[in-house]
Amino acid sequence: MILEIHLSNFFSIKDEIVLNLRAGNSQSRKVRDLENNVFTYDDDKILKAVALYGANASGKSNIIKAIRFCCSMVNQSHLNNENVIFLFTPFKFEGFPEKPSSFQIMFVINGIEYEYSYSLTRTKIMTESLFYYPNKRRAKVFTRDESIKGEKKDKYSFGSGIKRPMDVAENTSDKTLYISRASQMDRELGKEIFNFFGEQFLLGYTGFNAPNIESLIKENHKMLIAALQIADSDIIDIKTKRKAVPFKSVNVSFPSSTATVSDEQKEMIQITSYHKASPSIPFDFISEESEGTKGLFLILLSLFDIVRNNKILLIDEIESSLHTSIVEFIIKLFYSSGSAQLIFSTHNTKLLDLDKIRKDQIYFVNKTSTGSTDLYSLFDYKDFRETMDVEKAYLQGRFDAIPFIDDSIANLKSLING
Repeated sequence: MILEIHLSNFFSIKDEIVLNLRAGNSQSRKVRDLENNVFTYDDDKILKAVALYGANASGKSNIIKAIRFCCSMVNQSHLNNENVIFLFTPFKFEGFPEKPSSFQIMFVINGIEYEYSYSLTRTKIMTESLFYYPNKRRAKVFTRDESIKGEKKDKYSFGSGIKRPMDVAENTSDKTLYISRASQMDRELGKEIFNFFGEQFLLGYTGFNAPNIESLIKENHKMLIAALQIADSDIIDIKTKRKAVPFKSVNVSFPSSTATVSDEQKEMIQITSYHKASPSIPFDFISEESEGTKGLFLILLSLFDIVRNNKILLIDEIESSLHTSIVEFIIKLFYSSGSAQLIFSTHNTKLLDLDKIRKDQIYFVNKTSTGSTDLYSLFDYKDFRETMDVEKAYLQGRFDAIPFIDDSIANLKSLING
């Protein structure tokens, strides 16, 4: 589970923003009625879903993009070579391109809370640290500061948790996160954290090329068919089988510059669907089903794995190509889980209903006068009562985070006529 995410100096994000998934302290009737929107961890209430609202170009997607980049670094930085340039852009004004960008996340694995952070420029890791709370008391695993002159032993400080930590440090370049190298070098704690970012914190829906798609379909078959029918699909069954597909393999030899072509076969998963109107007629799912059906299928396939196994999903524009009712169905799946979590951006104001969502689940993203992205919660508005209409107030600009458009006929005519 995730407790907090901190970001600064990524894309349009200048100063630090905080996405807090700890529930606010409220005992109102509406909050009590929404008990399924949260779960309990260590006597605290944790949110199962948070929504990011804001105008186009306010920075919603940049927040999602920054989180994806930072998490991907954990899983991929051990592959980096010395000429790597990290694929993000710092805030472009006020001297921020020369300043480090920073990421911090508080999360829980197997009942133990961790606090992991790092900072970096586009060319090197600057700092990195990991703390944990094995007995509800903060303890250091390691800290790292590449600005310190000297040898590795001068840059690193170690507590407990990783065996032979200096061996890992000696094999960690300034292009690589220490925790990534620790996982690669078979350190148990490193592997736990690596697997959390790779297997528990999912940065998008699965694809048809996912290596586990066959097992996902088989494990979730009944629920998948039932959910497709709830979404008004007439699919009554889906089957999979492995199929050998022939292809030409070209091998080029250097320095002789000779090429050989050979016939080979690649094993692929074939998905077949069957419809209510003619149950015996098979459809090739990839080539014969509509794009909408295929998209919904992948979404549902991802979601059932996530909610059954209490994982975390990060999605930009959750309503993309989906009806409002399907979006509400997706969110309710998380509310029906034990401790699965959903972080999503959206323009769907119909979700702004305090009979369905708590104030602390609603975040607004706004572009400031400096061009930077600001993030704040509806829970911060202490004067906004739960009896008020959030959707109406939002569209009226009560919380900023909306576009202000002069769409008067006179103004539009002047645009058209130049």
